[in-house]
Amino acid sequence: MPIRVAWLVIPAFLLMACSNEQAGNDVNARWYTQSLAENGRLVFAQHCSECHGKNAEGTADWKKALADGSYPPPPLNGTAHAWHHPLRALMRTVNDGGIHLGGKMPGFKDKLSESEKAEVIAFFQSQWNDQIYSAWLQRGGLK
Repeated sequence: MPIRVAWLVIPAFLLMACSNEQAGNDVNARWYTQSLAENGRLVFAQHCSECHGKNAEGTADWKKALADGSYPPPPLNGTAHAWHHPLRALMRTVNDGGIHLGGKMPGFKDKLSESEKAEVIAFFQSQWNDQIYSAWLQRGGLK
């Protein structure tokens, strides 16, 4: 049975694309397809990589506050804390940005379409190893 994402997070048309059985594109039983992650790589490169790195590796000293008290962009590749957050929280951060979290990331609510936001998340989650992705699921990642 395919894993489906909550209606509030991903638009219905993406739910069909995210069904691994229907897409015939199993990405280790993840909520997204390979093509969604590949499209996300392009969107990430255009809108996110300047700060988060080409492969979502973030900044080296992301835990250390800058002179202004804000924090540099963290890795999104599974080596930091992004995997601790459910999909709806990841989507909220993409929409609203990271300023309220102590960073400088702008919100992309009006800059990216809903499908582009889902693609970006699919891309950086595709950088997570199976152990991290499994831990994310166990923490309720799809809730």
